[in-house]
Amino acid sequence: MSRRIDIEITSLNGDVATWRAAGAKLPKGVLNVSLVDGGPVVGNVYRADIEQYMEGIEVLSIMAPKTASPLDPRHERLELIPSTKQGPDVIVTYAPKGRGARRDGDRHEGEGRRDSPKRSSSRPSSTERPAGAGRHDRPARGDTSERTARPERTPRGEGAERTARPERTSRPPRGPRSENADDVTRAEGTDRGPHPERGPRPERSARPTSSGRPSRPGRPERPSGPVAPPMTTTYRNGLLATLSPEQLPVAEQLLRGGMPAVRAAVTEQNKNATAQGRTTVDPVTIDRIAEELLGRTTLALWKDRAAGAIGAGRELRLRDLRAVVTSAKTVSLDEEARAQQKELQGALTLRLETLRTQWTEKLDAAVASKNVPEALRLVASPPDMSTRVSAEMATKVVGLTSEALTAEQDVVRWKEIVNLAVETSIRRNVKPQGIPADESCKMLAIKSAGAIPEFAKLLGMRVPPPPPPTRAVRRPATRRAS
Repeated sequence: MSRRIDIEITSLNGDVATWRAAGAKLPKGVLNVSLVDGGPVVGNVYRADIEQYMEGIEVLSIMAPKTASPLDPRHERLELIPSTKQGPDVIVTYAPKGRGARRDGDRHEGEGRRDSPKRSSSRPSSTERPAGAGRHDRPARGDTSERTARPERTPRGEGAERTARPERTSRPPRGPRSENADDVTRAEGTDRGPHPERGPRPERSARPTSSGRPSRPGRPERPSGPVAPPMTTTYRNGLLATLSPEQLPVAEQLLRGGMPAVRAAVTEQNKNATAQGRTTVDPVTIDRIAEELLGRTTLALWKDRAAGAIGAGRELRLRDLRAVVTSAKTVSLDEEARAQQKELQGALTLRLETLRTQWTEKLDAAVASKNVPEALRLVASPPDMSTRVSAEMATKVVGLTSEALTAEQDVVRWKEIVNLAVETSIRRNVKPQGIPADESCKMLAIKSAGAIPEFAKLLGMRVPPPPPPTRAVRRPATRRAS
């Protein structure tokens, strides 16, 4: 298929002209001068239709170069895009400064209430104000003639005795309070009713929770569950105490990240020493010391992990316990480490047996009650990778699943059973009896035909290849000593 490029004539030799891509060295080639009307001119740029072959490029036709527009010969015209002016998206209105007019009865710092006779004389009281003359012409709250005026107070000086407060009169009932009222306001010329007496404050419970802190009333205690193995430093500290000063920094780097950490620390130290004009260290000597200490540091790390796992007991997660037991195969154990490994292996075996027993009991109960979805979930999620469903139990689950997959089954339940059956190891033995008359069920059957071959027979199609095994997401590798 031809394409169009711009070419530049570089030379002429009789009936043949050489060319190259405009503004570049490649591609380049030759063409017949008869393709150009009036003959090509060296240095001119033309538009050419070319065809790319394995042997090179063939020029099919030559056209005149593009010419500039008479209105814009230098292609310098810029198009101005008008923009409509819009107002601000957000309008901010600031409140006036200050706290506003003071009200009678406000308190000051370090003194009691004070009266402002000038203010009270200039402002009409609630009895003098006509009804409905409020700020928003709200109706009067009630007859104010029955309300008693608050007695005047004089400023109290230092050492003055506090006089008894006069009894407050009962306040007339109010209407319902607005939901938008955030602050409690004080009515002018009226008093609040007496506050109800408060009972004694309940004491906080000092009972510690599972986290070691005292519980607080009203706050639920955190549920206790599996925890990560606590990392102790007993054996590492014991190892460091027996090393010489020359071995100590190397052992610390080994405990921190193994041999890569030692080599990185040596490289960084030599780099800084070279920049400061100091003597560098020999990497070969440091590597030899590190290799001698590698086995001891690895053993100390594993023993600390094992001690933490033993101390956690049954609260330790099963995967963490299995990881500690499995990592013992990569360490040269001593007598104490073998005892720890034996104890942890026994705890792991006991927990696995307990989980397998519970799993088997749940599976038996699901099969007995003909709960097909629950039975398939249990088959798909055994307690550990080494647990397999027995042949007898697999036959029962396959029979229940095949009987449930009929054309008369509910669409939602039928699709749920199919999706669960595809995730199990017994899926190729399931033999559905029919497919409901629903387009989504038919599409699911076509999609699952590779995992359940019986669907292909019911649909009259070839059995597709089985789906590839699902790969579990690998956890990031833990830090190793080497």
